Amino acid sequence: MNDIFKALNDATRREILDLLKQKDLSAGEIADAFNISKPSISHHLDILKRADLITSEKNGQFIIYSINTTIMEDVLQWILTFKQ
Repeated sequence: MNDIFKALNDATRREILDLLKQKDLSAGEIADAFNISKPSISHHLDILKRADLITSEKNGQFIIYSINTTIMEDVLQWILTFKQ
């Protein structure tokens, strides 16, 4: 759970998740949406992957990233336990 909150603590990573909420994207497509270097985007993607918030799948020469809704649902359920 610590990795999840660390990943969500950064605005760029939250923006990446917003992009992936709309559709699956390659690293290049994600990088095009930002004004930062591709290595920085790769670093953010790695943190999101380690937190299991996104998944990746090789498609030819590209790696396509998707949001992992299962983890998001687990986090939401955990947060909702505090409302009871």
